[in-house]
Amino acid sequence: MSRLAAGVVLVTAQEASLDPDDPQAPGGEDVGMTATAFMSVSLDPPLVLVSLREGSRMDDLLDEQPLWAVSVLSESQRHIAGRFAMKGRISDRLLFEDIPYVRGEVSGAPLVGGALATLECRTEQRVPAGDHVLVIGRVLTATLPSADGGPLTYFRGRYRQLG
Repeated sequence: MSRLAAGVVLVTAQEASLDPDDPQAPGGEDVGMTATAFMSVSLDPPLVLVSLREGSRMDDLLDEQPLWAVSVLSESQRHIAGRFAMKGRISDRLLFEDIPYVRGEVSGAPLVGGALATLECRTEQRVPAGDHVLVIGRVLTATLPSADGGPLTYFRGRYRQLG
């Protein structure tokens, strides 16, 4: 499968506060992960799919939090993809610290500035598939914040540019 080129996205969601009834409790944390197994499923209704490793932090979060977002990364955002793909990485709060983003109006999740496209989704279905879970989401919002550059791709174990 390393011979199949894939686009690279950042999947994000906002973890709920530990105690939503306590106004003094710290707010929820932003969580993000790099994904290359992302695709359009349907135009009517608008559905997308992302494949998550079963038991990963994002899998656990999206099992509880139905709202999430996707930023389609541009070729100039390789550093973002690498940062959120690291194993044993630092906290997500620090990973987002110097990345420009806006909060999605519906999901509250970070949408990366300069991304080629951003989507906000609500989980419609979760399908177990081997050691992964396929999360199918209904697209609630879609924007095209940047037309600059081409997409970031992943091929033969490395991030690449088209052309």
